[in-house]
Amino acid sequence: MATDPLADQAALQGREAWEQEAERERAHGIGPWRLALRRLRRNKVALAFGFLFVLLVACCVAAPLWADRVAHTGPNENHLSDTIRVGGETKNVVGLDGIPIGPTWRGEFFLGADSNGRDIMVRLLYGGRNSLLVGISAALITTILSIVLGLIAGYSHGASDAAVSSLLDILWSFPVVILGVALGVALALDGVDIGPFSVSGDSLLIPIFVIAIAYVPYMARPLRGQVLSLREREFVEAARAQGAGPLRIMFTEVLPSLTSTILVFSTLLIANAVLLEAALSFLGAGIRPPNPSWGTMIDDGVDRISTAPHLAIVPGAMLVLTVLSLNVLGDGVRDALDPRANVRLEH
Repeated sequence: MATDPLADQAALQGREAWEQEAERERAHGIGPWRLALRRLRRNKVALAFGFLFVLLVACCVAAPLWADRVAHTGPNENHLSDTIRVGGETKNVVGLDGIPIGPTWRGEFFLGADSNGRDIMVRLLYGGRNSLLVGISAALITTILSIVLGLIAGYSHGASDAAVSSLLDILWSFPVVILGVALGVALALDGVDIGPFSVSGDSLLIPIFVIAIAYVPYMARPLRGQVLSLREREFVEAARAQGAGPLRIMFTEVLPSLTSTILVFSTLLIANAVLLEAALSFLGAGIRPPNPSWGTMIDDGVDRISTAPHLAIVPGAMLVLTVLSLNVLGDGVRDALDPRANVRLEH
C-alpha cells in the first residue's frame, strides 16, 4: 500500500514535538545546577579547553620536581660559563657572541637558555606559578570586593549608593593598563609601610593588589545593576515582611541569586588578571626581576627576537594558551548557566 509523504512528514514532526515536550517535562524535576552541568558536559570544546587549563596549572605546580630531578638547576641560577653536550657535540650554554643555546629537547635546557644562561623551561614553569598565583589571587580579591560594593550600592539608596558609584566611576575612567602601571610603579618604588603592615617593593602582593583594584568596577557595576533589579522582587519583599534586616536580605536572599553571574565573571577575571600581570611585568610595573613571570620573560626575549626567538615565543605561547583556555571555558560556563538555553537531556 502506498504511503502519503506529507502524512509521514506530519507524523514525524508531531513525534519530534512530543519528544521535545516530554524532555521539557522531565527537565522540570531537575535543579538548575544539574541542568547547567549537563549543558556544560555537552560542550566538548569548553571541556577540552578546561582540561588544557588544568594541565597547564598542574605543570606549573610541578615546577620544583622538574627543576630538582630533571633540569638540576633553579630558576635564577646562571650558567654563563657552562657547557653542555648535544648530539655528541660540546656547546657553550651562552656563546662568546652572547647568543644563548636553543632548545636541546633533553632534561637540561629542554627549551634552551636565556642570555644569562638560565634554563628557560625551569623559568617558564616557575614564571607560570607566579603569573597564575597573581591572577587567581587578584581575581578572588576582585570578586569579594565587587560583591560587597555591588550589594551595598544596589540595595542601599542614598549616600551609600552615591559614594560607591562615584568611586567605581573614578576607577572606570582610567584605562586598566594605565591605572595598573601608575599604581604598580608608585607602590613598587618604596614598598608599602603602614604601621605594622610592611610590604617590600618586589613582593607579589603589590601586583595582586594593583590588579585586584583595577578590575573592581568591571565586576561591581554589573552586580550593582542586578541587585537593583532583585531588590524589588517578591521574595525580597516577603523577607522584609518577615522582619529580616538589610544585611540578612543581602547575603541570604539577594546574593544566592547572583551566584551564576559571579561564577562566570570569576572565570573570565582570572584570564584578564593573568593577561594584565603579563602586561605590567613587561612594562616593568608588575613582578620584578629576577623573579620569573611570563611577562618578564617576554620582556627579556624581545631584545633578542632575531637571534634567539624562543626566548619570547615560548612564554608568549604559554600566555596565549592560558588566556584562551580560560576564555573558552568561561564562555561555556556562561552558556551552561543561561536559563534561556535549549534543554536537551541525554541519558
